[in-house]
Amino acid sequence: MNKILLVVLALLLPPIAVFLKSGAGKDLIINILLCLLFYAPGMIHALWVVLKDSD
Repeated sequence: MNKILLVVLALLLPPIAVFLKSGAGKDLIINILLCLLFYAPGMIHALWVVLKDSD
């Protein structure tokens, strides 16, 4: 997946970006909870997940 596309998705729709990067797991659940509380922490978490080099 193209990182630029994932970064744009992380800014607009954070849970979708996390799902595309990590799949359905703990990162997705954390991101959904953060987005439900406030949008900005969910967006920051999504950017962190997308930009970390774990692959």
